[in-house]
Amino acid sequence: MPDPTATVTEVAGRRLRLTHLDRVLYPETGFTKAAVLRYYTLVAPAMLPHLAGRPASFLRLPDGVTGQRFWAKRVPPGAPAWVTGLDVTHRQETMRQTVVADLPTLLWAANLGCLEFHVPQWRERPELHDRLIVDLDPGEGAGVVECCAVALVARELLAADGLPCWPKTTGSKGLHLTVPLLPAPAERVAEYARQLARRLRQQLPELVVDQMAKQLRPGRVFVDWSQNNSAKTTVAAYSLRARPEPTASAPLDWSEVAGCRRPEQLVFDADAVAERVQAAGDQQAALADPEQAAALPDS
Repeated sequence: MPDPTATVTEVAGRRLRLTHLDRVLYPETGFTKAAVLRYYTLVAPAMLPHLAGRPASFLRLPDGVTGQRFWAKRVPPGAPAWVTGLDVTHRQETMRQTVVADLPTLLWAANLGCLEFHVPQWRERPELHDRLIVDLDPGEGAGVVECCAVALVARELLAADGLPCWPKTTGSKGLHLTVPLLPAPAERVAEYARQLARRLRQQLPELVVDQMAKQLRPGRVFVDWSQNNSAKTTVAAYSLRARPEPTASAPLDWSEVAGCRRPEQLVFDADAVAERVQAAGDQQAALADPEQAAALPDS
């Protein structure tokens, strides 16, 4: 049904038709689609470099977090001609996926009800990864405090291998550490991640598991090394999450990781993340700096 209150606006020279701006997408807080669009506008300068060149997967919730949700990968029919894409071969087909290259594309996607933006660890060529992700996923009875303890040890192990890393919240219960790489074969990156998970389990046997089996995970942190598979995606820095409240994946300073004693210390809603960006810019800007990219150690 057409939206009689739709607004037509121009963003960076592109014409956008924004609809249902008063629709409440997060009922517990009253956070509307207009608020979502405002949030993504505020964080776009920091967020866009983390999306550039990467085929995006969208988690769409047109009616909000209590309504239907579905994943969208391909560029939808009727997309503006200026929306850029990348042909990606999946198991059974090749599809054109959106590359969120600019603010108009980011807002166009958000207007479709895309709350979460996920991207792979590669650009252009899935066989070459330019990022390594250490995904710390707490099991039942554990949380972000335990993830921080694991993150500090992971940072030491990575540094010993000449690999700097930057932390961020997932916007849920866990943490991500991101390592910028000189492009390396996907298989090598995945194997390094698997070995890193094993080393973390050996150093922290009471806290870390490196297998997905759920019976092993209560009270521990699962190091999900499989996130480095070319077919997998990870929630992008600054993406909102489809949770009861509009939390977002927030880049962190290492002092915040080291000082975390309570889970609520590392929970950031949209307003808090936007304020952090306004005050300090992108705390993960180094990930887009080619000078920071490091080579994987020889196996």
